[in-house]
Amino acid sequence: MIHKEIVVIGKVQGVYFRATAKSVADRMGIRGAVKNLPDGNVWITAEGNPEAVEEFIDWCRYGPSGAKVTSLDITDRPLQYFKDFDILHT
Repeated sequence: MIHKEIVVIGKVQGVYFRATAKSVADRMGIRGAVKNLPDGNVWITAEGNPEAVEEFIDWCRYGPSGAKVTSLDITDRPLQYFKDFDILHT
């Protein structure tokens, strides 16, 4: 199991990024959370097996249709043992 914190940078709010990320994460067995940031970017914390997390990160590079991802900021984090993948509302 690995844990990554991902900040998705670009036009990623107002395009169903969080809802689609949850759907993709659930399908891949990824646990964690996603939320919009005040600066217009999206924050994700994701943990799971290394192959699934890397595949999820690859999806984050493009996101749902309508998103314009310009870059990802990815940081390794300690495992937090999430139970599922949640959409956080701030």
